[in-house]
Amino acid sequence: MRPAITMSGLTTSTFMKTIFAAHRIYTPIQELEDAFVVVDDGRIREISQRPYAEIPADAKIVDFGDAILAPGFLDIHIHGGAGVDAMRAPASEMPRLNKFLASHGVTGYFPTTVAAPIDTTCAALQRLAETIESATESAVESADAGDSPAARPLGIHLEGPFLSHKRRGVHPPENLVAPTVEIFDRLWQAARGHVRMMTIAPELPGALEVIAEAARRKVCVSIGHSDAEMPIAQQAARAGARHATHTFNAMRPLDHRDPGILGEVLTDSALSADIIADGIHLAPAVVQVFLECKGPELAVLITDAISATGMPDGRYQLGPIEVDVKDGKCTSGGSLAGSVLTMDRAVRNITQFSSWSLKDAIRAASLNAARAVATMNDQGILAPGAKADFVVLNARGEVLRTIVGGRGAGS
Repeated sequence: MRPAITMSGLTTSTFMKTIFAAHRIYTPIQELEDAFVVVDDGRIREISQRPYAEIPADAKIVDFGDAILAPGFLDIHIHGGAGVDAMRAPASEMPRLNKFLASHGVTGYFPTTVAAPIDTTCAALQRLAETIESATESAVESADAGDSPAARPLGIHLEGPFLSHKRRGVHPPENLVAPTVEIFDRLWQAARGHVRMMTIAPELPGALEVIAEAARRKVCVSIGHSDAEMPIAQQAARAGARHATHTFNAMRPLDHRDPGILGEVLTDSALSADIIADGIHLAPAVVQVFLECKGPELAVLITDAISATGMPDGRYQLGPIEVDVKDGKCTSGGSLAGSVLTMDRAVRNITQFSSWSLKDAIRAASLNAARAVATMNDQGILAPGAKADFVVLNARGEVLRTIVGGRGAGS
């Protein structure tokens, strides 16, 4: 066993060069042993292995011993946690959610809406935009003060209002609207351009035009909550859609003669796709099918977590929807309504449900999410120039520490 050099004093000044070392590093494309990461001013400057490089004598060293150092997790579909509903919470409550997420290895996330009246959604988008714009400065101040690390909201995911009535799940039918560029632009303006992802049912009249416009604005368009037949899903991909939302859930079922939207999602190598791997939304065997189809480069893990995550059983809010939580299952009106899944649990579940290694599961929770969105090129990976956002794990995939911007103590 290689002893740790130091495990204390992780808070560093803005310009101090710091060395983070571990027995194993998942970049996550590569696996490196006995390696270290050089961090300066919140970004990775170098990655080296000890036998081939010398550690600078003037650098602060943080050695995690036999642990695994990997990119911080990215959750591109999450509604809340720790009692905080992202769509309803005032800015003063968001730090509680951010610290809760970091305790489970998440360093960046997309607060996600649900279908609500347009005025209500616009008000929520304005609040979330303010939270995003102030997040970086707040995270640095919190870390420099020695506080626990906090995940950063990086953009907004619009889940609704452009969803199928037939596959709406728990989204209130009265809040679903036909997609138009005008309504999309109203939402975009309310969010001050911070919409980074949008779930849309491509079969709706007007959807293809909205998909094309959203893609032009570099939004990751994700097809989901959809009853589309396969040709329509293919048209959506040609129009600019490049992802699929919680695959299998709230989708037209796969039929051997009428494959529908799932036929396109599972076979199109230009589409990445995500799943909720909580053991409730999908049977483990279906998770295996998904992983075999999308592979280690296109499979993405999300939580779809709601405010009840990390809280006791009871009744909670999901935007305008009341949700009952019992024994880890979230329901409203008899239908599943999000989850209480955490991303570190999703990573461990993947290794238990399939033959995937911990490294590949980590990739699905980090790099693949960043690449799916295509606006987070400096996150989800350990490489020179990337943000110094790390998660430190043991061999079982349990979170030991979380580092955001090269700072933070964690627990």
